[in-house]
Amino acid sequence: MVNTNFWAGKRIFITGHTGFKGGWLSLWLAQMGGLVTGYSLEPNTKPNLFQVANIEDVLEKSYIADVRDLEQLSRAINTASPEIIFHLAAQPLVRHSYANPVETYATNVMGTVHLLECIRLQTTVRATVIVTSDKCYENKERIWGYRENEELGGFDPYSNSKGCAELVTSAYRQSFFNFKVTSSRHMGLATARAGNVIGGGDWSHDRLIPDAIRSFDSNESLLLRNPFAIRPWQHVLEPLSGYLVLAQSLYDKSPDYNGAWNFGPADQDARSVREVVDLLAKGWTNNVSWKQNEEDQPHEAYMLKLDCSKARHHLNWKPVWNLETAIEKIIYWQLAYKKKSNMHTTCLNQINSFVSSLNAIL
Repeated sequence: MVNTNFWAGKRIFITGHTGFKGGWLSLWLAQMGGLVTGYSLEPNTKPNLFQVANIEDVLEKSYIADVRDLEQLSRAINTASPEIIFHLAAQPLVRHSYANPVETYATNVMGTVHLLECIRLQTTVRATVIVTSDKCYENKERIWGYRENEELGGFDPYSNSKGCAELVTSAYRQSFFNFKVTSSRHMGLATARAGNVIGGGDWSHDRLIPDAIRSFDSNESLLLRNPFAIRPWQHVLEPLSGYLVLAQSLYDKSPDYNGAWNFGPADQDARSVREVVDLLAKGWTNNVSWKQNEEDQPHEAYMLKLDCSKARHHLNWKPVWNLETAIEKIIYWQLAYKKKSNMHTTCLNQINSFVSSLNAIL
């Protein structure tokens, strides 16, 4: 699966490297010997994983800049001359998108356009993974998982913007990176749709685990908007392992791996919000409680699951840590942070633990 030798010495460009997922990905790639350049806005919370885990120390270069700035993004990519790009920069929150739809579309759609336009003009890039979301599907609240060839849509601005990013990527792939149209460019281009990602180092607002931890630490009752909503929960290292395997395959055999890919948990880990909070509460160090928020809430889907058969069969990718293990890792990470442990080392230890678990199932 994840081939450490493959990544050694590779020039990699990550947008969104100051974010939660981007930070973990940067650490993992640098640990494997990748030469990582990051491009992102400043972290949007204090504290944040980027600073707490000293991620900048492992980067070749860190640009604090906006994907909505085409000229600056182009200069950064031309300077880095990357072989592989991971696009994670986004406005990532559903509720924020209701309050700020223009910002959401500008970042998630035009930011993707800008990146793809830079790649079109930069000949060093061999493989690109555009990270979207499981919410890009036209969600009909079904009990079975969505497959990659099903209808895109999205009710709210965030979800819809991710569907738009998928369509933009498809258009660029067919127009500019299609081997049947042009033989002058060999660049693999894929999109990755992950489930609800959780893990240590996430301090975002309006996300379940960070909101729960803040409430638990302040001895306040956690307010849940939709306690019975079902989501595909997974530790952050799960989809990141999928992105890495996908990029490896795109780099070596790009035409066969172009397109969309789901990376989600096993079916039994598509659980309700209430179940996740109860698992977290069991491992906490003080008494905690939750109650349902009775106020009117913006629309959010009740049921969402992913079918990851394509990744299982064609990438030999599979989930490693179940939900209980993921929650244990989060609690361990948070307690280490409270004890003022070295969080860079803590992150690397969890990556090594995940890789060991990964190797054990092969």
